[in-house]
Formats: sequence, C-alpha cells, structure tokens
Amino acid sequence: MSLELNSDRLNLQRFADTAANVDSSKGLAATGTKLEYAEPGGTDYTVVADVKTIPALGGAPQDIDVTTLSDTRVKQIAGIDAASSLAFSVQYKGPSWNVIHGKSGDRKQYNWRVTYADGMQVTFTGSFSIQMGEAAVNGGITYTITVVVSDGPDFGDSPAAGAASSSPKQD
Repeated sequence: MSLELNSDRLNLQRFADTAANVDSSKGLAATGTKLEYAEPGGTDYTVVADVKTIPALGGAPQDIDVTTLSDTRVKQIAGIDAASSLAFSVQYKGPSWNVIHGKSGDRKQYNWRVTYADGMQVTFTGSFSIQMGEAAVNGGITYTITVVVSDGPDFGDSPAAGAASSSPKQD
C-alpha cells in the first residue's frame, strides 16, 4: 500500500512570521496590523489585543499667516506639524481589557507602535484614556483608546521587497 503525501502537504509558510513574507509592493491589506505600547522609556512592547480600527496617522502643518497690508489675498506658510489625538477602536474581551484599563488616565507618556502586516512601523509617544462604547441589541462591546500624542508619529520604511511603482505616464 502506497501512501501519497504530496497532495496533503502542510504549508508551513502559513504559520511562519508573516511580516517577513508579505510583499506590499502592489498594496497592503489592513489584516495583521497591530497596536502595541511600552512603559515610559521602555522598549518591551505589549500588544493591545483585539484592535478593530487604526486611525489615520500623521499630522498636517499648522498655517502661519504672513499676510501684509500690501497683499490682496491671505498668504500663509507651513508651520510645525500638529499631530492630533489618535482614537483606536478595540473589541472588548476581558483578558485584554485587564491588561490595559488600569493604565488609562495615569498621564504617563507611553511609547506606542503600530506595525503593519509587511513590518512597516509607526512610533509615537503619549498618554491615553479609555472610553467604553455604547451597548446595543445584537452588538459587540467595544472601547476606544485615545492617545494624546506628545511626540511623533515617526514613520519607518517598509521592509517589503520589490521596486516602487510609478504612476503611468500621461500623454
């Protein structure tokens, strides 16, 4: 009796660290993105489990008015970037809640890190508070972690292989 194993091979790549295997050169799905925090001054990050949404990260420069009385239109130049507070939606689950809620509102400046599926990371520092979401019939309970950014965000490069795509030429 011959045993045919080739048709039932286990794809071990599915269980490997996927960040090293994700090719984001054509785009990237949000699946696998994670939010982590570390104690102030620390680098030992803890995953905030069950995150549902990551807000837009970054900041826009504030406008500096440089209009003079001789101008007929308002003139502005770019000032420093203003990073706003960041609100992360999290699915309530007891064990992950127990890890984070006691730190809420303590005004400590935690280190935060968002890691995308391809390994690209965004880091920032800030204190945070938690707000429970509404409860509804046939709805899951969520809470929001709002981080008041005091430094950052700082963006890392994507470790993805492949050439950067360019926009098609317009004739």
